[in-house]
Amino acid sequence: MPELPEVQTTVDGLNSEVKNWTITDVWTIYNSAYHAGKDNIKNPKFFAQFKKKVIGAKIVGATRRAKNILIHLSKADKNSSSRTADQDNQTILIHMKMTGHIMAGVYTKDLKRSKTDPWRAVDTDPKNPLNDPFNKYLRFVLTISRGPKTKNLVLSDMRKFAKVTLLPTKGLEDSDELRHLGPEPLNPDFTYTIFETQLDKRKTTPIKQALMDQTLIAGVGNIYSDEILWKAGVHPKSHFSKIPTAMRKKIFAATKEMLLKGIDFGGDSMSDYRNIHGLRGDFQNQHKAYRRTGKSCELRGCKGVIRRLVVGGRSGHFCDVHQTLF
Repeated sequence: MPELPEVQTTVDGLNSEVKNWTITDVWTIYNSAYHAGKDNIKNPKFFAQFKKKVIGAKIVGATRRAKNILIHLSKADKNSSSRTADQDNQTILIHMKMTGHIMAGVYTKDLKRSKTDPWRAVDTDPKNPLNDPFNKYLRFVLTISRGPKTKNLVLSDMRKFAKVTLLPTKGLEDSDELRHLGPEPLNPDFTYTIFETQLDKRKTTPIKQALMDQTLIAGVGNIYSDEILWKAGVHPKSHFSKIPTAMRKKIFAATKEMLLKGIDFGGDSMSDYRNIHGLRGDFQNQHKAYRRTGKSCELRGCKGVIRRLVVGGRSGHFCDVHQTLF
C-alpha cells in the first residue's frame, strides 16, 4: 500500500501536471453491489452525483492527509458571491489502498474494443511508461482540459480496492474520512513531545504496530516502520512503555528521516506503485530491513542478519543483532 512518501510524491506530481486544468468528463468501471448506499464512486447512484458535481470544475491544487490524496476543486457560479462559491467548493478524496496509483497522460477510449477496459495510452510505444503492465488497470478516468489542450488523469488499481469520494472542501478535516487521523509527522510543529504523547496512548502495543496506527501518527505503514526501527535500533515487538527516552528520540528522528528519504527517492515501487508519469520510484533500492529476510545487516560493523516476524498480523523485518528488544 502506498504510504506517506508515495502519496506525497503523487500530490507533488498532481500540482505540477494538472493544477488549473478543468474537468470535462468522468468515467469509471467501479460498480459494486457491496457499496450500494455508500458515499463513494463504487456506488452508481453516488457516482452519478459525483459526475454532475465535478464536471466543469477547475482543479485548484492537491494536498495530502495521511495516505489520502485530496484534489481540491473550484466550481464557482458566475452569479454567486465569492463567499457562496467557496462554500460550494468540493474536494475529491482518493485513497489508493493496496494497488492504486494515479497518472496523467493522453489516453484514448474505444468502447467497441472493450466496455470494461477501453482506455489505452495514445502513445503506444512500449518504452512509454504509461504502457508499463502495472499501469494498465484503469478504473477511474478524468478527462481534463486547459485551453485547447486535453489529457486524462487516471487511477490504475489492479485489485479494485481504491476509494474515491467527494467531500465539501469547507470542514474537510472534520469529515468522517479524516477526523480520526493522528498528526502529520513531517509537519514543522510535529515535536518529540507530540510524538511521545501519541505513542503513550498505545504504550503496551508493539512499537511497529503503534507506528502504523493512523490514529496515532498519520502516514506510516509496513515499509517505513521497518526502516524506521532498523535505523533507530529498536526491535519491532518492543513496547513503547519500556523503550528508554534516548531510544524513543532515535525513533522520532528516524521517522522524519526515513519519510523524507522516501520522498527524495520518489517513493517505493517494490510492488506496483508508480508516479504521475507512470515511472517507478527508487526507495525499494534503499531498503535496509523491509523484505531483506536472510540477508546480512548493512549497518557498519553489525554481524546481524535480517529476520522476518509477524506483528499485529503484518510482516515485519529486523536485524537480529543491533535492534534491541525492550
